[in-house]
Amino acid sequence: MREIVTIQVGDFANFIGSHFWNFQDELLGLAEDDGADPIFKNNFMDMDVLYRTGLTHQGAYTYCPRLISIGSQGSLGTLSSSGSLYGDSSSSDATDTLTWKGAVTKLAEKPREKNVFLKSLSEEGEDDPNIEDKDRVQCLERDIKFWSDFSKVHFHSKSLYELNGAWTDFQNFDNFGDGKEVLLGGLHMEELNDRLRFFVEECDHVQGIQCTVDDSGGFSAVASEFLENIADDYTNIPVLLYSVRDTFSYTDATKQRKLITRSLHDAVSLSKLSTYSSLIVPVGLPSLGGLAPSLCVRDEKNFHSSVVYASAIHSISAPFRFKPAGPISNTTYAAGSLDIGEIIHILAGQNRQNMVAILDVSMPAPSLSDKANPGGILNSFHALGTEIGDDSEDFYMDESLILNGALFSGADRASVSQVKDSICNVYDKGLRAKPRPSHLSISLTPLPIPLPFPSIFPTTTGRRGEILADQPLEGPPKGSLEVESVPVMTRLRSSIAIKPFIECRYNNLLRHGMLRGAKGAGLLRDWGFGKDEVDDMGEHLSKMLRIFNPSSEMTSDSD
Repeated sequence: MREIVTIQVGDFANFIGSHFWNFQDELLGLAEDDGADPIFKNNFMDMDVLYRTGLTHQGAYTYCPRLISIGSQGSLGTLSSSGSLYGDSSSSDATDTLTWKGAVTKLAEKPREKNVFLKSLSEEGEDDPNIEDKDRVQCLERDIKFWSDFSKVHFHSKSLYELNGAWTDFQNFDNFGDGKEVLLGGLHMEELNDRLRFFVEECDHVQGIQCTVDDSGGFSAVASEFLENIADDYTNIPVLLYSVRDTFSYTDATKQRKLITRSLHDAVSLSKLSTYSSLIVPVGLPSLGGLAPSLCVRDEKNFHSSVVYASAIHSISAPFRFKPAGPISNTTYAAGSLDIGEIIHILAGQNRQNMVAILDVSMPAPSLSDKANPGGILNSFHALGTEIGDDSEDFYMDESLILNGALFSGADRASVSQVKDSICNVYDKGLRAKPRPSHLSISLTPLPIPLPFPSIFPTTTGRRGEILADQPLEGPPKGSLEVESVPVMTRLRSSIAIKPFIECRYNNLLRHGMLRGAKGAGLLRDWGFGKDEVDDMGEHLSKMLRIFNPSSEMTSDSD
């Protein structure tokens, strides 16, 4: 058994995680549903890789994500930090143990009311004949404030952790220094380390840690310290890290101090997170409008944008859960299994040994016989990160490609051999000049569309994600009531295209924090960084850049 421990740090990371776990929950449900599409009943996915079996205090069996989720105080919404299976340990009345004999005034915040969707999942709503699926969908499009508002998953009592700080304003928790401040005292890290130890020690053999971090603010520092402890305690466990950002984090800074603060935060965040990770994947766009016409995403809704990123992470991580079948070969439902350590070796352990990868997605992926893509299906990718350069002539690029639920023509599903032949055909006919993918994984299982999935598909999308040529282009977007599943294709690539991303952060650290008279030097000191540590961060970023140009002598002392 090759288990994965999942860590989510930050509120937007938990939005992504909520969708991710909804996908897993949907797969588990469809596998047991007699009326579901037979494609979901295959047995090539080992869900124990992500889940753990346990018992409640009453002796009932549980099957929960092997997860640690870290968020700001109050970010759980109606969900208890002890989950929904083990009782609420925080509900005891503290006045029962008081020795004070005088009058006691009890102040209690009014519990948040569940939305229509959450009520329908619980006993209070399951028998209400007035609640229809369309009511649930409409409430999700209208009433989402917390990631738990659309979660249909049960969590272990050690999974959900809320950061609290007496002097911390989590509404403005927007830089690395804020994160370091909330960790003062060490109590948070001690508790998180204990929780991680609980999940790791019950595993047979951990293949890796899959970590999603909202790195646009203080949670980057929280993740950095947690990952540093992991690197010390679990030296041989690889860490695959997705550094994610919502669209709001890209708003333009109008004041110089704010601009410098953001620039230094980005540089420090990349340096620190990459120091304690095996492979880091930046994820997040200022706008997802570039994914049109395939998707209709409303940028102002984290409920919308997070589902695109979650879909890509679900797709790219699917081979980690394949039951081992050796190197790629024709099988009935899947081919090309690999684990976290192997994908890290493919992308960061060969050629340049670059540890910052680019995540691309095609969703819904076009059919293999789509004549609208004369250059082949591989021309439908969209990068999910910013500051991505050109790698059209990068012949040292390494990439791992995964297709989930590919369609051959219309709504007809493709076989493993058809997918493999189609990809090979792109290269055999010279439609793509770059080297073939370093690794190809194929899963015939498409992305399932659970009920709490936003309405982001255009009117031309069919129930299996196929393009309906006879449908009008105008009309409201489709969601889970009209679409059952979609094909998704993702790619992780290690190429020179990531160089501008790293270069920008290195130059900003140099300009604002390291050169003589730098206006941000005092800010770095306020964040607790001495000159030697700042120099080390600069050297680390410089080393990451030198990988793309080994002949250069760039150092942190150069301009």
